[in-house]
Amino acid sequence: MGPAGRLLAAFALLVGAAFALDAIVPPPLERAGEISALVTDRAGKPLRAFPTDDGRWRFHGDLGRIDPEFIEALIRVEDKRFRQHKGTDWLGMARAGLDSALSGRVVSGGSTITMQTARMLEPRDRNIGSKLIEIVRAHQIERRLGKDEILALYLTLTPYGGNLEGVRAASWSYFGHEADRLSDDEIALLIALPQSPEARRPDRRPEQAARARNWVAQKLANYGVFSEADVADVAASGVPGRRRDFPDRAWH
Repeated sequence: MGPAGRLLAAFALLVGAAFALDAIVPPPLERAGEISALVTDRAGKPLRAFPTDDGRWRFHGDLGRIDPEFIEALIRVEDKRFRQHKGTDWLGMARAGLDSALSGRVVSGGSTITMQTARMLEPRDRNIGSKLIEIVRAHQIERRLGKDEILALYLTLTPYGGNLEGVRAASWSYFGHEADRLSDDEIALLIALPQSPEARRPDRRPEQAARARNWVAQKLANYGVFSEADVADVAASGVPGRRRDFPDRAWH
């Protein structure tokens, strides 16, 4: 066998090993966890909600129950090439690394939505080794799930402070309604909170929450999603000063 044949054989072995490892150590998608129950009437109006056994509020990230404007705004801020890449946005990671090097601090980690989902499924210390694992896991997830399924999983697991997980639970707790129709200030806040959920909790740290929300609104204006008038309206809006109770009506 000549050099070209040996190289081809080595490549085939490497690909085979990668597929074997993928089958032996699949991503732990089952760790998405238990989902909170939401009882509705015949018209779909919520009657009562129940937390998970571990006391968390976590509703399934059903895209049909989430404002599509929020979803598109989220993608623009978090992972603008989400629908094109296969788990890792190498261009985005390179740009994030360059920005961090020029500023002398970590500006952005360059993690895609899929990589963030992998991290939420398997929390670990933030370091280079963890980032490499996230990259591998992200590609595994992309081979198993469609883009909408990945978004739904992400929107189920995203932390929002305290015992809130997922955008629907956050919308109910902070705004008192489902996430299917959100105002601009609500969209910006729900995008901002998961980046630092405890430090930006609006019921405990309203100034930090408002500052982060306004930054997201300006970023969305830079992308052409919001107008400057929208940014001004968002900045003039207050943030929720308390968490609301989940639906708790009797049903027969």
